Amino acid sequence: MTETPTTGTNAGDLLRLEHQVCFALHNATRAFGALYRDALKDLGLTYPQYLAMLALWEHDELSVKRLGELLRLDSGTLSPLLKRLETAGLVIRERSPLDERSVLISTTAAGAALREQATRVPAEVAARTGFDLDEMRQLRGLLARLTDRLDTANGAGAAQEC
Repeated sequence: MTETPTTGTNAGDLLRLEHQVCFALHNATRAFGALYRDALKDLGLTYPQYLAMLALWEHDELSVKRLGELLRLDSGTLSPLLKRLETAGLVIRERSPLDERSVLISTTAAGAALREQATRVPAEVAARTGFDLDEMRQLRGLLARLTDRLDTANGAGAAQEC
C-alpha cells in the first residue's frame, strides 16, 4: 500500500514550514546560489551564465531554442543572458544558414578558453557541500526522479516554464 502524506502524521504538522519539501528545496537552491556566486566570481559569470556555458562547452553549438530547453529557461530570461555573454565576448549569436528563424549560439575563443578555468568549479562546489561523490550522485539521481515525476504530474508543456 502506498503511504499517503498524512499516514502517521498529525494533520496540523502537514502545514509546518519545516515539513515542506518545496521549502527545503528552496533553501538548498538559495544556499547553492550563494556558493556558486562565490565559486564563479573569478570567472566573471553568474550561475545562469555558467549553466549556459556548460551546455555550450558540451554541445559546441546550440540553437537558442534548444539551449532554452536544456536549461528550462524561456526566451524572456534566456535572451538577456545570452546578450550579456555576447557583450562579454564569450559567445556568438548567428542566424542559422539552414533556417533564418533559428539563431545558433557558439562559444568564441575566449569562451572556449574559459572552460579550462571552470574545471575547478565542480570540485570546489562538491568539496564545500561536504558530500562525497557517491552522495552527490545519489542526490542528483533523487532530484532527477523528482523532476521527472513533477513534469509528469504537471504535464509536459508546463514543465518547460521556470
